Amino acid sequence: MPAKKIQDEGEVVRWFEAGWTYDEMSAEYLRKYKIETKPSMWGNFRYRKGLPRRIARDDELIPWAMEKGHRQLYPVIMLRIEARMKAGMEVPEDSLKRLEAWKKSLTENNAVVHYDPETEEGFFYVPREEQDGDGLIREPKTKTTQRRNADTRSTDER
Repeated sequence: MPAKKIQDEGEVVRWFEAGWTYDEMSAEYLRKYKIETKPSMWGNFRYRKGLPRRIARDDELIPWAMEKGHRQLYPVIMLRIEARMKAGMEVPEDSLKRLEAWKKSLTENNAVVHYDPETEEGFFYVPREEQDGDGLIREPKTKTTQRRNADTRSTDER
């Protein structure tokens, strides 16, 4: 059996509680223990210890498999903040203000977010249609989210 990489579980739990990113944890482990780690190790540790997720997965708000170059664009950032709000997670005050201004703009322009992965822009604001209801997005005909929820692993994966 390989040597255990996590030297101090209590320390790592404190890092999770303090909101450290996986990259920050990896950098600190390399600095402090001279051990190289990957983000997946920290995610697996979080799952095994039953620590809460730091992101809010909401396939109703973000039902698309996104191209890598589209993942940090403003519309999806706002949708992630909305997902955190819906999940009852903490959201910084400045993010709340940006989210409210963005939603107000959507309402004033009678628009919703549409995603097209085959374009350079990725996201577009399109006129709201009847089928959009009061949602923030134009629902795709088929949801293309490909990531599985890390907290609902099958028994074969455990």
